[in-house]
Parts: sequence; C-alpha cells; structure tokens
Amino acid sequence: MSPVTIRVFLLDDHELVREGIRSVLEGDDEIEVVGEAGTAEEALTRIPLAKPDVAILDVRLGEGSGIEVCRDVRSAMPELVCLMLTSYSDDEAVYSSVMAGAAGYVLKQIRSRDLIDDVKKVAAGVSLMDPRTVARVIERITNPPLADPALRSLSAQQGRILELIAQGRTNREIADEMYLAEKTVKNYVSNLLAKLKLKSRTEAAIFATKNQVGSPGPEGT
Repeated sequence: MSPVTIRVFLLDDHELVREGIRSVLEGDDEIEVVGEAGTAEEALTRIPLAKPDVAILDVRLGEGSGIEVCRDVRSAMPELVCLMLTSYSDDEAVYSSVMAGAAGYVLKQIRSRDLIDDVKKVAAGVSLMDPRTVARVIERITNPPLADPALRSLSAQQGRILELIAQGRTNREIADEMYLAEKTVKNYVSNLLAKLKLKSRTEAAIFATKNQVGSPGPEGT
C-alpha cells in the first residue's frame, strides 16, 4: 500500500525561503506541496483552491500576517491544519497563533528532518503547541482583568488592543505587536469604541486606565 500523501501549502514573502521549504518537504515521499503564496491576499485566494491538508504560514509578512490568514482560512476550512513559521518566538505571537487556531508554532531555524516530522505530526492531529502556553492563553481569556461591565462585551483581541491604546501605541505599532494588518486594527478600534460608547482613542485610554486594563491585580496577582 502506498503512503498517504500530505498536501501542503506554503506562505512566505521571501521566494528563496519558499523554494527552500518546498525542496525540503518534497524530498519526502509522503508530502506534496500543492501551492504557495508570497502575500496574505494571495494565500486567502489560493488556499481554498489548492485544498491542502496543512498550511505552513509565515507569521510576519510585508502586508498582513500568517496569523490573520490562519484565522480567516480556518473559519471557512476548519479541517485545515496551520503550522506557523517565524524567525523568532515571542509570547504575543504564540498567544495570537493559539487564538487563531494554529496547531503548531516553529522557528525557521528548525532542522529539515524536524520540519518534515512536524508536518506529519500536525497532519495526524497532534498539536505542537506547548501545553503551558495554551494554559496561559485560556487563563487570559477566562479571567481577563476587566472591571467595568461594558468591558465584557469586548473580544480577547479587542481587550488586548485596548491595553495597547492605553500604552499610547499607534495602529501601526499595535499591528506590528499583534501580527495583524493595520486595516484590521483600525476596524478593531472602531468596534471597541462603539461597544464602549466612547468617541476617541483618548477617551479609550482614559477608560482603560480608570479600569486598570492590563494592570496587575492586588499584590501583583
């Protein structure tokens, strides 16, 4: 019996990186690269057509991010498994990846054999996310530092954006921090202002500070 072929899609804004990953993966008889893209927009168009089993998505792109692509394509294709690829790890990217429904998060420094093994693992339904990280994300969602009842209407993403607004971050800085497109952040800001019945970012910052959004609780808890 011939081995089951795992269909893989690649998203990275560097052509040489895509070629390198394709070469590595296609060196295994059980993996076939069925499509690739260099931008988030291309990926959102091509992934549904390619019908991959696994999408390897670069976290940080020139425009948008692989995390945003993961969130969007999995809403339409919940059976798709996403493996996030990045040059370096940080808590915010891992948090956003978990929130987007990614099955794994690996560094570009990964060895070729390990990448092949990871693709096979996630294709088989194994999560590569560190259980402790997932636990922190669940804790952050279920016990957000919210004081005003109006804050309960905010999504986890909107709550995090409110924290960053309180820190004086611009939309571009928030986009970079959360691995989102600047346009997406602008929409989040507009929606959270509407939910909280506020008129400006300044009012939002004052509101967040008053309710200690993002601040530690008593005795640092």
